[in-house]
Amino acid sequence: MTATHLTAKDGITYAGTHLIVDLHDAAHLNDRAYIEQALRDATEATGATLLSLHSHHFSPQGVTAMAILAESHISCHTWPEIGFAAFDIFMCGDTDPNAAIPILKAAFHTDNVRVTELHRGVR
Repeated sequence: MTATHLTAKDGITYAGTHLIVDLHDAAHLNDRAYIEQALRDATEATGATLLSLHSHHFSPQGVTAMAILAESHISCHTWPEIGFAAFDIFMCGDTDPNAAIPILKAAFHTDNVRVTELHRGVR
């Protein structure tokens, strides 16, 4: 990686920002196409570049989806039976991973969101 792929914030340079996002009381968690669109919308909001999108619908319920980005990834795992979705948003470079949060809140119709932010690669 070159310096252009690193993240610089508050005078610190590191590999990237990793958000652990838990959505509770969420809707649309068993709809694979809906979840894929939410990942596309979240990617666009962050300024990242979508390279590919893969997903799998489990039987009888649940979806796992992964947006592969030039700047890293957004992943989603859902448990519709308890209204829970776990997202990982990891991005480097000149992106704003936090811009995905309002998109996800709106898409999944919840205000019950917990976010943990990590700065990966800080020495």
